[in-house]
Amino acid sequence: MLRITDLTKRYGTGELVLKGLTLEIGGAGLTAIIGSSGAGKSTLLRCINRLVEPTSGSIVVDGVDVTGLRGRRLRHARRSIGMIFQGFNLIDRLSVMENVLSGRLGYVGFAQALTRRYPQADIDRAFTLLERVGLQDFVNTRADTLSGGQRQRVGVVRALMQDPKILLADEPTASLDPKTSQQIMSLTRELSEELSLPVLVNIHNVHQAKEFADRVVGLRYGTIIFDGAGSDLDDAALDRIYEGTAGRGDEHGDETVGADARGGTVASP
Repeated sequence: MLRITDLTKRYGTGELVLKGLTLEIGGAGLTAIIGSSGAGKSTLLRCINRLVEPTSGSIVVDGVDVTGLRGRRLRHARRSIGMIFQGFNLIDRLSVMENVLSGRLGYVGFAQALTRRYPQADIDRAFTLLERVGLQDFVNTRADTLSGGQRQRVGVVRALMQDPKILLADEPTASLDPKTSQQIMSLTRELSEELSLPVLVNIHNVHQAKEFADRVVGLRYGTIIFDGAGSDLDDAALDRIYEGTAGRGDEHGDETVGADARGGTVASP
């Protein structure tokens, strides 16, 4: 489904952020990408959907090498790559339904998009997904009146409306409180299983990575240091990934030394 080969990324004349990274993701399941800030986690995800231009290497999604695509062909390929953002990326003045239907913009014509006239099949699908995530009563609610957890659920549904072949999530819980964070990770895992959809999540919270991911990939300075099951992610592996600075603090996510790596960031709901 996703095959990355010898991927490198350099910003300007700086050091390489990704250093010949090779990774393959196939079939349903949730894969967590962990590592310190600056390890290359977000850069990796944004290279996959070409929000960031790779310096070299190949990224093949559903049999298509997206690294060489431009213009219309790139826009078409991006339909297969759903993206959930840390900051939600919703249009605040629009309703929940309008934000969700924007996930179909790659499929409808310009006139339909401009007038927000979507096929009935798309509207029906949006209602079904909104009910699945518990937002059926918020269809006509403006996005800027929602809580953080509700906004992220809208972001999840919008990404699923693309009918993607793979779903990327760039620190989807970083702006959420611990309880809501757990709920969003649980929902993402459940949807991956229900839709037979591979999900690649960039996450700081190691406890959540171990709890919800089928596979954990640890990055350090743009290189894969660990690739295996969460149950194999012991203190020795964490020391290699975080250079011994992550600490062995509370596994339940309390704000202790090393919480950025081991417990996640606490923010307003």
